[in-house]
Amino acid sequence: MKETVVSGIRSTGKLHLGNYYGALSNFVKMQKEYNCFFFIADLHSLTTHPTPGDLSRTVREVVVEYLAAGIDPEISTIYVQSDVPEVAELYLYMNMNAYLGELERATAFKDKVRANPDNVNAGLLTYPVLMACDILIHHGTKVPVGKDQEQHLEMTRTFGNRFNRLYQVDYFKEAFAFSYGDKLVKIPGLDGNGKMGKSNGEASCVYLSDSPEVIRKKVMRAVSDSGPTEINQPKPEPIQNLFDLMKVVSSPDTLAHFDELYNKCEIRYGDFKKQLAEDMVLATEPVRSRIEEISSDEEYIRKVIRLGAEKAGESARKTIKEVREIIGIKKLF
Repeated sequence: MKETVVSGIRSTGKLHLGNYYGALSNFVKMQKEYNCFFFIADLHSLTTHPTPGDLSRTVREVVVEYLAAGIDPEISTIYVQSDVPEVAELYLYMNMNAYLGELERATAFKDKVRANPDNVNAGLLTYPVLMACDILIHHGTKVPVGKDQEQHLEMTRTFGNRFNRLYQVDYFKEAFAFSYGDKLVKIPGLDGNGKMGKSNGEASCVYLSDSPEVIRKKVMRAVSDSGPTEINQPKPEPIQNLFDLMKVVSSPDTLAHFDELYNKCEIRYGDFKKQLAEDMVLATEPVRSRIEEISSDEEYIRKVIRLGAEKAGESARKTIKEVREIIGIKKLF
């Protein structure tokens, strides 16, 4: 029996280089060796109250970008979270098994409260429970997550083990972080700090669907400085971020060339950014072409979504049937 991998991306907009190198490229490798469930987390995105039009559009975009990146719907299960209502049912049961104190102590929740004090909703508080149910519903044991999600994964193990103890069963397995043997890649944004993320604005992100012209403009406007003033001086964060991006999309020789120029105080940021932009254009070309091709095939997109709902639904219905029996929820007629 193959181990099960479960991972999802929130449907809050188009996917960017961070999503691709941090997640999607590994998803493509994983599907060859594991039983993979890759979902579009539209229920999770409701914590930020997207408009109905935006929600349906972004769900479709992520499905297309999953396919364009190379995830095979015949091998993996690609599905929309809300197409599997059993996830919401398990979420209800597991909420009865989660405590206020532990949910309030979650680092991500505290960060969200600080960032959005006017939108502290119950969905944010119980976000780790829903994430746990995404994994537990398919008995996932391997979850590709970054360091910022490791606490949520620990809480998944807590909720599953608590269920097992409460009902004196050995039912839910423990899930652990998984990066397919590669070091987790952090893709920095173009705004000079932090990782690439949609919440930091359009200018910070290079989207997989961005045209070559848009990529060039974004990279040329990326935050930099006036240049080094001492030989071999440490790079400030905005400059190191650009070199880290070059490390991902350019050849080692190209990286070494500009690194040497920087260390000798001879670097010209205009030339550096032009090279980085062209290498980004080349790196994203295969996915960008596939996005354009798949986006125009509405029948294929619908077929993929229906197939994923059927496959994920079959797995989820089995789990819910067994969970109901364990809890003691039985029809009396």
